Amino acid sequence: MSGERAALILTERPDWHTPRLVRAIEARGLPCRCVSPRRCGIAVGHTATGLLIPGFEDTLPAGVFVRAVGQGSFEQVTLRLGVLHALRDLGVPVCNDARAIERCVDKSMTSFLLASAGLPTPPALAVQEPEPARHILEQAPDQVLKPLFGAQGRGLQRLDGPDVLPDAEAVGGVYYLQPFIPPRTEGAWRDRRVLVVGGWAVAAMTRYGRSWITNVHQGAACEAAPADDEAAALAVRAAAAVGASYAGVDLIQNRAGAWLVLEINSMPAWQGLQRVSAVDIADALAADFVERVGA
Repeated sequence: MSGERAALILTERPDWHTPRLVRAIEARGLPCRCVSPRRCGIAVGHTATGLLIPGFEDTLPAGVFVRAVGQGSFEQVTLRLGVLHALRDLGVPVCNDARAIERCVDKSMTSFLLASAGLPTPPALAVQEPEPARHILEQAPDQVLKPLFGAQGRGLQRLDGPDVLPDAEAVGGVYYLQPFIPPRTEGAWRDRRVLVVGGWAVAAMTRYGRSWITNVHQGAACEAAPADDEAAALAVRAAAAVGASYAGVDLIQNRAGAWLVLEINSMPAWQGLQRVSAVDIADALAADFVERVGA
């Protein structure tokens, strides 16, 4: 395949999403090769491109679709992101590129960029020392402690005061706090996920949680939601604020009915969303990707 114009799909395994994405891209005439980011590296002086990507020894990919960066040490993840930075610098379209991924993986930077863009988002505190976190909990006890790099609702803790603040080692040395947003109706735990592709909201769902954690992987029930309302428009602006070509944007309504952007996922899963959406999400992603590649 080294002599064939082909797209690179970075994925750790052939999950539910990847085969559908590959079929949709190849249906538009662009062959794909799936490679684990663990197998990629920098190879200055060793390959024609200065990169080591299996199947692309002599030429660059036509484009790169990032389904996963993967778990690893700080050094491993830094190297994988470095490969993505290099690909973009070499003129290869990358969706999403390293800068967008870095901005979304770091929830504190997401909060900063949303606020800088004038978008409604909860206050956020990200610090390395416990004292500022304790001070916030003394002033406003009901806070949600989130892992800075967490996903799928894992590791979330609702804190009711400074006495329950975990040790620094338990949170990776960073305390990231946002105030708890109570539901509009007591006990009615719900939020909104909007999938943004190429500057458009293509699908949306309301997630109804068994508790205040409303992720699908935590057992939330889903139903279709409008992709053309206020929340969807806000999601499009949020994706633009972090520079994501596609993104899963999570929003919540406060008791006054105002929408707030909580998080942005730059490598979102869409299996749960597809179950309640009439839109072929893989096809929408493929259409935007192929257009960016110019195939």
